Amino acid sequence: MYLSTLDRNRTAGGPVRAVGGTVLALGAVSLVTDVSAEMVTAILPLYLVVGLQFSPAAYGVIDGLYTGATVLLRLVGGYVGDRVNRHKTVAGLGYGMSAFAKLGLLAAGASGPLIGLMITADRAGKGLRTAPRDALITLATPQDRLGRAFGVHRTMDATGAFLGPIATLAVLALGNGAFGPVFVTSFCVALLAVLILVLFVPAAAGPRPRPAEVSWRAVARLGRGRLLPAACLLGLVTIGDGFVYLVLQRRVELGIGWFPILAVGTSLVYLLLAAPLGRLADRIGRLWVFAGGNALLAAVYLLLYGPLGGLPLVVTVLALYGTFYAATDGVLMALAGSVFPPELRATGMALVQSGQALAYSVSSVLFGLAWQTWGAGAACLAAAVAALLALPLTVFLLTKESRSLSARAHVSS
Repeated sequence: MYLSTLDRNRTAGGPVRAVGGTVLALGAVSLVTDVSAEMVTAILPLYLVVGLQFSPAAYGVIDGLYTGATVLLRLVGGYVGDRVNRHKTVAGLGYGMSAFAKLGLLAAGASGPLIGLMITADRAGKGLRTAPRDALITLATPQDRLGRAFGVHRTMDATGAFLGPIATLAVLALGNGAFGPVFVTSFCVALLAVLILVLFVPAAAGPRPRPAEVSWRAVARLGRGRLLPAACLLGLVTIGDGFVYLVLQRRVELGIGWFPILAVGTSLVYLLLAAPLGRLADRIGRLWVFAGGNALLAAVYLLLYGPLGGLPLVVTVLALYGTFYAATDGVLMALAGSVFPPELRATGMALVQSGQALAYSVSSVLFGLAWQTWGAGAACLAAAVAALLALPLTVFLLTKESRSLSARAHVSS
């Protein structure tokens, strides 16, 4: 019942005044969903590489598929949500698809192709829901508070990511190390998130846009800006979380039972810093916070290659990795929310997310091949060099986009 009163409290000076009820309700959905998702994600790399003896290259293909599967449905979800002005409905379909994919993982057993298929279904659901959900946030938030709104949302999202691996450890302990109970519990939690969405998230208000405003020609014009190539470039130099944790686990010879704690550490830093860095981005400029976060990613890769070891390496890598996510994930969507028009907000965000996901899937495959060919250390060094080379070009592209946006705003005023 509290969630249903949030919008009324917004004008009363309560704690929700800064972001509003829609953001907090969507944050609750994401929190519960991420508990479900991270229960599986926390054990998936270990399950595939250690349990099923997949090679690094094979894991790279599956990890790339894990993100690449979202590309098409991100665009579909964003475009359909804008076209019919039913962002909540489209997001709900995505959440439901991901929930039922958890049961599919249980049925897949040790079959690599079936696991890949279920991962594709899970990520397709994520792709379908992400852009409409983020569009709901931007449509309910003033432009000058987008960084804060996404920071609050990502904080709640990261809280779920923090709790998910802990829940996995508890279920594994109760289930004597069996993976089946993890998948069943994850499914039940995901259904709870769908229920919260249906009951407490309001639909976006506003008239249905004219067909000419949401046409494929209009979508094509969105891709002419500089935000899309900047996001793709950064996706191309970003390796998956699973690779970071696998390299770290091997560097410090961490026991298998402690592997999920690595994701917990990253999520803890993320949830502590996402809201403060979102407010900082609104204050000093989203571009600089975003660029600083990507510089930290290069530092993570260098640490995985360098001589530092033991607990200091674990703590430093997880702290920098969590800060990277806090400084980039929501901030990028805040940037997108200020660039794309309201009638194409979800589609524009989906375009950016899809380009980044497609580039990321290529990066995962390349890193897996580099690891298998050169070794983990050399692959991390190559990733660090690529990230450092990409950063200045990204800053240049986003600076030009920011100036173009300011010029358009000045003309319209």
